[in-house]
Amino acid sequence: MSTSAAPSSTASPSTTLGQQLRARPAVRAAIQTLVGEVKAAAAQLTDIRPPNPGLKESYEALMKRAADVRGRALLYPYIGSGLGNGALVELLDGSVKWDMIGGIGVHFFGHSEPDLIEESLTGSLDDTVKHGNLQSNMDAFEFGETFLNEAKRGSRLKYAYVATSGAMANENALKVCYQKHMPANRVIAFKDCFMGRSITMCQIGDTADYRQGVPLSTLVDYMPFFDEAQYKAMGAKRYIDLAVWHLNQYLDRYPNQHACFIFELMQGEGGFNVGNRDYFKALMDVCRARRVAIWDDEIQTWGRSPRMFAYEYFDLGDYVDVFCVGKMTQACVTLFTEEYNPKPGLLSGTFTGEGPSFRVGRRIVEKLRDGAPTFYGDNGLFARHHAAFREQVKALAARRPEWFPKVTDALGYEHEHVGGVGGMMKFTPFGGKKDKITAACKTIFEEGAIVFYCGHSPYHIRMLPPLPVFKMEDWPKVFAAIERGLAKVAT
Repeated sequence: MSTSAAPSSTASPSTTLGQQLRARPAVRAAIQTLVGEVKAAAAQLTDIRPPNPGLKESYEALMKRAADVRGRALLYPYIGSGLGNGALVELLDGSVKWDMIGGIGVHFFGHSEPDLIEESLTGSLDDTVKHGNLQSNMDAFEFGETFLNEAKRGSRLKYAYVATSGAMANENALKVCYQKHMPANRVIAFKDCFMGRSITMCQIGDTADYRQGVPLSTLVDYMPFFDEAQYKAMGAKRYIDLAVWHLNQYLDRYPNQHACFIFELMQGEGGFNVGNRDYFKALMDVCRARRVAIWDDEIQTWGRSPRMFAYEYFDLGDYVDVFCVGKMTQACVTLFTEEYNPKPGLLSGTFTGEGPSFRVGRRIVEKLRDGAPTFYGDNGLFARHHAAFREQVKALAARRPEWFPKVTDALGYEHEHVGGVGGMMKFTPFGGKKDKITAACKTIFEEGAIVFYCGHSPYHIRMLPPLPVFKMEDWPKVFAAIERGLAKVAT
């Protein structure tokens, strides 16, 4: 006698019941209705506005609740209402602000983007919220596949492993490098790098405040990141020769003990520092010759430069062995070449993410790939936005020269007041003094624009605006808020 249960219903020969559910006209119509309601509500947000006095008491109570849960106050008095319109976001105090930091790089398509909401709603129909390594729907693999198809165009990367966070993607990359080069147990990273908040990653990250009280068990050697001012003062050959000598010193001091060199081709937290192809290539040539894995960390930078991948921007894709991305992609992922494909069991975990994140992440890759007008290229939309940003800073410095004294680093080298590339933007008022920069970020918030800071002596104001949905004509409005905020700190 058969013990198989009889099916309660049957699918067609070419589709499953789950596929049929998503394709039902009533389901599609319901999703479109919800998206339409969001669009109608978002359309009412057309400019910044101050907090609603009638919501002051309730908002203060919400802030206190949040602080009681966390154990400390929020850095910014930011609790969103759940609605926005592109670069504009509404808070629960009724205020509307220009979001120029985008969740520190997460919200590149701004707030209440209809296309992404539709994907998220479709993903929410999954039978479970979380997908995992043992049991997963196809969305996770479609996201990885879509991303890989773009990565393969300019590199040897072949496989993708999805993770729950950028730090976890980095942890997986480190494990891949350790296994390939065992028993090597050291890593090389750049000065001022940031790798995440896990125990291992906060040790690699070059910020002492982020690892207070954490036992230092990870062996890290630091190389200087490319410095434009020193490069010009010293001359290209001398500067690069010294860097190569520096790297070889580490490799000679600890022979065969370095598993990888972590390359942030464009530093995020470290100061929105942009590298140099000849500098990176010289270091990568040493790594390749001495069998040290080349790991490209683009968790904050991916998608924002004049090319989709930073390794494309520097024409270095052939060198990359391991690669990490996150933030903008919603789901995070570690990529690796055939040579670095790990043994079974090394990479796993209960969760990989959820259907909405995978579907939205896949759609973001597609939108950047197919973007019209063209996002990438030397005259693409992102490059034009960056030029407009620099013009705004230049005009502000001309109006208020006293806010922009010389910017010098610890060695006395002078740096420009504006920097970054593409959608990574920074400018440096008040000589880059930390107290002034952090205070300015808060007063700019009060005036209607959300920015943040980065760097280490000097510090900078950084911006990660939602360039695909940001209007060129809105730059003066954003800088009007910035100027009002800076004026409060300057007095």
